[in-house]
Amino acid sequence: MNKTRLLLLFAALMTGAVSTSFCATVDTVLTFSPSMKKNIKAVVIKPDSYAAGKELPVVYLLHGYSDNYSGWVTKAPNVVKLADVYNVIIVCPDGNFSSWYFDSPVDTTWKYETYIVKELVPWVDDHFKTIKNRKGRGITGLSMGGHGALFLSFRHQDVFGVAGSMSGGVDIRPFPLNWDLSKRLGKYAEHPERWNANTVINCVHLLTPGSLSLIIDCGSEDFFYKVNCSLHEKLLFNNIPHDFISRPGKHNWEYWANAVNYQLLFMSRFFSL
Repeated sequence: MNKTRLLLLFAALMTGAVSTSFCATVDTVLTFSPSMKKNIKAVVIKPDSYAAGKELPVVYLLHGYSDNYSGWVTKAPNVVKLADVYNVIIVCPDGNFSSWYFDSPVDTTWKYETYIVKELVPWVDDHFKTIKNRKGRGITGLSMGGHGALFLSFRHQDVFGVAGSMSGGVDIRPFPLNWDLSKRLGKYAEHPERWNANTVINCVHLLTPGSLSLIIDCGSEDFFYKVNCSLHEKLLFNNIPHDFISRPGKHNWEYWANAVNYQLLFMSRFFSL
């Protein structure tokens, strides 16, 4: 699908000028994590075109702190129709209550970087008709999931070709007492090296210009707004191309239900190149 057609379709969708009668299917699947020795659920949204047999791109859509795999489809159900609009498979993994999508150096039973990248992605490729390389894989998420999407994609550019973040906690260090981070990393005052190693803004050095297609979105009234602006400035300083979106908005589902439209449009354009 070319750029002009994508933009016209996006505009029509946003204004309600196209039918909202879509036929994507939503399934809950059970995966197994060898590294954590447990079963983990995920939601898989397949577009209506899936039955035609063509291999499709996949977008991994991560939830935020205190949520689970079902958060996106229950709180922003418009994501289901986006699978049809952009002809992609959408996978919503379970990142547990407060994993932040890294392997915890404190508790070895929390290995969510390993799970997403080395266990879930191969499982999805084995069980669904997917494009099995980075050109057909994207990852994004909200809040904790925005951190996770950028953290995982920066560190695994061989797995993901396009990545995004919505209201992402892209620098966790200013929040040492929040969101169970100290349970995953230890106290910041005692283990600053762990916090430095597991925060997105300190992973920018892993990128080279053009190595990863990026879209970052955060509302101007969000408590993560300043750290997102700092990430934007650091990417500019390092000459890393990216889209940066900011508009009035808070850290809530109203914002994310809108933001995910832009994320999927951006990723669809990447997949169509």
